[in-house]
Amino acid sequence: MSEQADKCNPRWKDEPIQNGYIPSYLDKDELCVVCGDKATGYHYRCITCEGCKGFFRRTIQKNLNPTYACKYESKCIIDKVTRNQCQECRFKKCLAVGMATDLVLDDSKRLAKRKLIEENRERRRRREELQKTAWDRPEPSQEEWELIRVVTEAHVATNAQGNHWKQKRKFLSAVGVKESKPEDIGSAPIINAPEGSKVDIEAFSQFTKIITPAITRVVDFAKKLPMFCELPCEDQIILLKGCCMEIMSLRAAVRYDPESETLTLNGEMAVTRGQLKNGGLGVVSDAIFDLGVSLSSFNLNDTEVALLQAVILLSSDRPGLTSVERIERCQEDFLLAFEHYINHRKHTVAHFWPKLLMKVTDLYKKSSDRLQGTQTLIHTQGGTPGKNLKKTLAPR
Repeated sequence: MSEQADKCNPRWKDEPIQNGYIPSYLDKDELCVVCGDKATGYHYRCITCEGCKGFFRRTIQKNLNPTYACKYESKCIIDKVTRNQCQECRFKKCLAVGMATDLVLDDSKRLAKRKLIEENRERRRRREELQKTAWDRPEPSQEEWELIRVVTEAHVATNAQGNHWKQKRKFLSAVGVKESKPEDIGSAPIINAPEGSKVDIEAFSQFTKIITPAITRVVDFAKKLPMFCELPCEDQIILLKGCCMEIMSLRAAVRYDPESETLTLNGEMAVTRGQLKNGGLGVVSDAIFDLGVSLSSFNLNDTEVALLQAVILLSSDRPGLTSVERIERCQEDFLLAFEHYINHRKHTVAHFWPKLLMKVTDLYKKSSDRLQGTQTLIHTQGGTPGKNLKKTLAPR
């Protein structure tokens, strides 16, 4: 280039080359395709340095290219020494190597993009902090592991069909229960219940057959917990009467099958929402099904279901209890072991522990609000969950 070209006054100085972050996709010492300086990334479809990126962006944003004029027949050589001496030739080279004008954002779009990048960065930072916190949370102590073992064994021993319920379940139909999903759901005879709702005779008949063994399994679960057995007999009866429907509802809810949209009762009978409602449970069926749907994403294992049942069983707010503080301490022991076990499992569901506690609270509320809807079904079996419990609780 001539000496006259060296005297061209640049409109601005280049931005200094950043020595910070260099993308991993760049080869070592990769050069800018415009001026040959050290490249810092892929900008506007080309690998360039920070200086040429900024020059190209400003030229497009401020529409400066009509003001550029080369004094030397538009034949200037552009390199890292001469790039500031002729804006027209530099801009033409930017276009020649493939830099895309349509990718340059105006000020408003650029600010919006910067804001989005910052928001994504902050969101990623918070997620990383949550993950780090989750990994740092305490796990069960030796005593808590023993408590977890006892309650898990109690649940497994009293949980009908165990983990094989899907293979062993039968679907309720108008003619009883059968192996495959029925085509004639809802075709059974219907009678009017005292409250004015409709009751499916066949479903009602089948439910009354399984209610007593289901209650017995809840009682047997409680009897396998030393903390429960050490309580006064009257308190045991009150706790069981209060939790029986809740635990049976939970056991059904965790056996919700999204594919067939059924719950499996007592590990053996798969029913639809409508069948459960028309079988005598009325609006309670909606609460149980809704719980099943919401819990399906939690993928609870046997230990988590067992700990949930223990927390529900040992509820110190049941009316008439005499050992309230003792029961509170027992429940707190299970809650703490449960929380630490959740930490140990490291679930991928965000805020798993508080969300699960909210499900339990919701189950409390719905079961207490709607429990009366199940009394007809339970009385058909000769009493309430508490009837003859003294005899049932006696050591065998």
